[in-house]
Amino acid sequence: MNESNIKPNGLALLPILVFLILFLGTGIVLKDFYTMPAVVGFLIALIVAFAQTKGRSFNEKLSIVAKGVGDDNIITMCLIFLAAGAFSGSVTAAGGADSTVNLGLSLLPPSIAVIGLFVIGCFISISMGTSVGTITALVPIAVGIADKTGFAMAICVGAVVSGAMFGDNLSMISDTTIAAVRTQGCEMKDKFKRNFLIVLPAAIVTIVVLFFLTRGSEFKMKDDLDYNILQVIPYLLVLITAIIGINVFIVLISGTVLSVIVGIATGAMAPSAVFTSIGTGVTNMYDITVISILVAAISALVKQNGGFAFILEKIHNHVHTYKGAEFGVAALISLVDAATANNTVAIVIAGPIAKEISEDYDIEPSRSASLLDMFASVFQGIIPYGAQLLTAAALSGLTPFAIIPYLFYPYLMAVCGIVSILLPQKKRSK
Repeated sequence: MNESNIKPNGLALLPILVFLILFLGTGIVLKDFYTMPAVVGFLIALIVAFAQTKGRSFNEKLSIVAKGVGDDNIITMCLIFLAAGAFSGSVTAAGGADSTVNLGLSLLPPSIAVIGLFVIGCFISISMGTSVGTITALVPIAVGIADKTGFAMAICVGAVVSGAMFGDNLSMISDTTIAAVRTQGCEMKDKFKRNFLIVLPAAIVTIVVLFFLTRGSEFKMKDDLDYNILQVIPYLLVLITAIIGINVFIVLISGTVLSVIVGIATGAMAPSAVFTSIGTGVTNMYDITVISILVAAISALVKQNGGFAFILEKIHNHVHTYKGAEFGVAALISLVDAATANNTVAIVIAGPIAKEISEDYDIEPSRSASLLDMFASVFQGIIPYGAQLLTAAALSGLTPFAIIPYLFYPYLMAVCGIVSILLPQKKRSK
């Protein structure tokens, strides 16, 4: 069926609604939003989508799904996920993660300990590409700083979570960045440059706020902060080469090879553990890769049945300007992230719809990718049932609601995102 002949149909969105009801319902009833694996929820939603697609044989439905999953952006995105996993696994095994944390902490001036937590969190998260990993590494240290300085633990932990969301939004190897770039069809360096200029003021203001809240504090690390600068180099290589604009596959493969060389040279990685470490990293990306495939399959059927056309019709009925379309993309990803509690999954779900909105209103791909990643990170960083705040709360003994008032960076990122929409933007070249 030609896309122009697809009629808007709100009932076609039922599979997505089924997933949200299952995911949110299980989380609310069991008080744990990670009891229901997202993969299981999406499998059930896919079954619903198959059952809902009328007038076509099972083989025809499979053909629709295959075309959706076989889209260039979907396949490329999945391969990048796996390449990023290989790099992450090898660089961690080579001691890169520990050295990066310790290097940052060793440079931490005692008089600005809490500001240092935020800045180091930014550096580590943009290097490692994981907000949860950054929180896991730094929250125990934040607890120690709170005990020694007398400042509220929630402020210290909030600084860590804020820094973690900085890199989650911008890192070249973050799965959210990969998903945003691939669903919108833009270059990673273009998205990074546009996104960085928007969120930089938020980071600067966060530092100023933390300075006035915590000035006069003193803290001294008692533990040895051993690090090897060679083990940090793979992270720097990936960051610099990605910004320059070198192909992401070359960047990640080069980073993986360099990590192995550094790991063996420094004795952190045994030669026999090379393939195991790479395999572990790749395995850690299986969930998001399978979810991306399932969401692509569901989206293909939902689109075929008129679900996307229904959403676009509603948006067109209420949006008549370029700025309105940008607000529409921001609102769409914010709602989906709040519902799924996973910013990467939210981007994979909302990405195809955001791309159609962007094409209809001449929004540049790098701009729509920035909006998706930014507002997904905003909500992911502040929802009390997200992995970030749940992890921070578990490691600090606080409740997520105690930390929420001190998440200055996500709030300021939202403000900067809204201001950027209100300012004039360059439209897509026709």
